[in-house]
Amino acid sequence: MAPSINLKTAIPGPKSKEVVARREAAVPSGLYKAHPIAIESAKGALVTDVDGNTFIDFVGGIGVLNAGHAMPEIVNAITDQAQKLLHFSALVGTYESYVALCERLNEAVPITGPNKTILANSGAEAVENAIKIAKYATGRTAIIAFEGGYHGRTLMTLSLTSKTAFKKNLGPFFPDVYRAPFPYEYQCAMCTNACSGACADQLEKMLLTHVEPSAVAAIIIEPVQGEGGFIPVPPSYMKRLRALCDKHGIVLIADEVQCGFGRTGTLFAMEQMGVEPDIIVTAKSIAAGMPLAAVTGRAHLMDSVHLGGMGGTYGGNPLACAAALEVLNQFQDGNLLERATSIGGQIRARGEQWTKQFPGIGDVRGLGGMIAIEFVKDRSTRVPDPDAVAKVSAYCLQHGVITMRAGLYTNCIRLLMPLVITDEQLQEGLDVLEAAMKSL
Repeated sequence: MAPSINLKTAIPGPKSKEVVARREAAVPSGLYKAHPIAIESAKGALVTDVDGNTFIDFVGGIGVLNAGHAMPEIVNAITDQAQKLLHFSALVGTYESYVALCERLNEAVPITGPNKTILANSGAEAVENAIKIAKYATGRTAIIAFEGGYHGRTLMTLSLTSKTAFKKNLGPFFPDVYRAPFPYEYQCAMCTNACSGACADQLEKMLLTHVEPSAVAAIIIEPVQGEGGFIPVPPSYMKRLRALCDKHGIVLIADEVQCGFGRTGTLFAMEQMGVEPDIIVTAKSIAAGMPLAAVTGRAHLMDSVHLGGMGGTYGGNPLACAAALEVLNQFQDGNLLERATSIGGQIRARGEQWTKQFPGIGDVRGLGGMIAIEFVKDRSTRVPDPDAVAKVSAYCLQHGVITMRAGLYTNCIRLLMPLVITDEQLQEGLDVLEAAMKSL
């Protein structure tokens, strides 16, 4: 079979350089770009730039394209909807696709009903709504978030987000937010090797030393940290978290913006945690690239906000709803979920070889098809090596694979290839990634 990677020019090519130069002249420099290429089209797991170079996509729009680039069924659903209704606004009236999607999500989430859903435009906006709901429902103000967590870049969500690189010179931040240690087994100083629950003990201690539990409205956690380095929460930890919330009447919010919609091998990662959250926040792959997010939770919580206390002009746009409904259809038969598990298994198999072969590979981890490779300078000390990640990512681009970094220390390569990627494309891309490791 012919290789999927097809490079016709140096990377970046002349046309990409031209478009990127225009971007740099027209767009603020604070908008990060991982790679100096300009994209013209994409299909499945392949991306073609304006110079005609074809790459294998291991980023998937940062977890937005679990169902793949331009899946025909989703494109048709958007096209059909566009011919009927482009926009109306749920604040003005009601349309079928908004209601149908909310009904589907209410049934799909791993929360015992009755449930309700409100739609928004982005993960950050949905997180803001989830926090608002928790505060209304409990009459409390404090929020507990976690080290390494990422929840967005608005004022409220940036206050919840942990990594200082996103927060530099942007304070003061939202008050009454408290930070708990996350069960990051590989880089944890509290435990040796396997998680012993010391970080959960520390969280419980916080309710004595930092914030009174009767003041806490919500605990928000990613079942698998995204930007933090694809770190799954041990189910035992999540169970302790659920028990703590039950004991003190705290709302448990699962932020599944990046790990949701099939990436981990189940539609929601919380399905693998053994407990139910009270609210789930979803976005990214919910609509295959269309701007959409959702807050789904227990009806009595969702109904707590006063009339007019939530909403936005574009939230639940008809085109995005049509795309999301088709995404749910694509996941319905389970093939994409099985594919996520298969992809993860293949990467882990290669990862076992890499950890034996390359001393700079500290950890290969994740859940389902959400896998990260953590690079370290020394395995004995586990000192992070972000420079190695930068070199690996640059090498991959030059050889036809698009990757992206992640991690609290920016020392991880995150793998979020579309779940429709073929085994041949996956292995071809992993071969390039392995060659990049050898190049170090």
